[in-house]
Amino acid sequence: MAGVVVCHASTAVRERLVVTSIGVPTLSPVRAAATVDELLAHARRVPPTVVLLDAHIPAPGAGEAIRRLRAVAPGVAVVLLAQPDDSAALDRALALGARGFLAPDVGRAELSAVAAHVLASPVLAGAQRAVVDVPRPSLPSSGTQADVSEVPEEPARPAVTLTKREIEVLVGMSNGRSNAQIGAELFLSEDTVKTHARRLFRKLGANDRAQAVAIGLRGGLIR
Repeated sequence: MAGVVVCHASTAVRERLVVTSIGVPTLSPVRAAATVDELLAHARRVPPTVVLLDAHIPAPGAGEAIRRLRAVAPGVAVVLLAQPDDSAALDRALALGARGFLAPDVGRAELSAVAAHVLASPVLAGAQRAVVDVPRPSLPSSGTQADVSEVPEEPARPAVTLTKREIEVLVGMSNGRSNAQIGAELFLSEDTVKTHARRLFRKLGANDRAQAVAIGLRGGLIR
């Protein structure tokens, strides 16, 4: 098994993700597919380690694509490309064995962190999600061979220290839990969870829970 296949129906999204993936050594080599048939053809020739799959890929759809892909490459890690609020599509695909999801406009730093997380954890429960949501960069106009330097790196962040409880809350976020669910697991009120969340956002310099999870993964605060 080797590399990554980026499978997305949008040419612009597909090309940008190819460029972004080229900058992640653990995802080399990088291949692209516009349809499920192309994805399966790649998998039959050389099974990929990771597939970045459009959650709304045209028929037969993402769910059937995962089923067919499993028959060809059982060990592949499928990460869906979808917005975090696209819960219906995500839940269906996660139930079929997808490892998590990323926003289609993911940056190289976030993709590197999630790739490391996926590759370091070969078995995950279906509810566990690697969530990344970052500001939307501009898309390259054409071609897949753009210089990797065109994909901006996110500035390094200073080291931070979270309390044990803040880390527990961050772990809950990385697993796709709501504040109420995190509170139930930790025997805390939802308001207390929100307080811990606000504090860890401030320490990490994050605007929301998705960005906090990405920063936590990159910084080794959570796995």
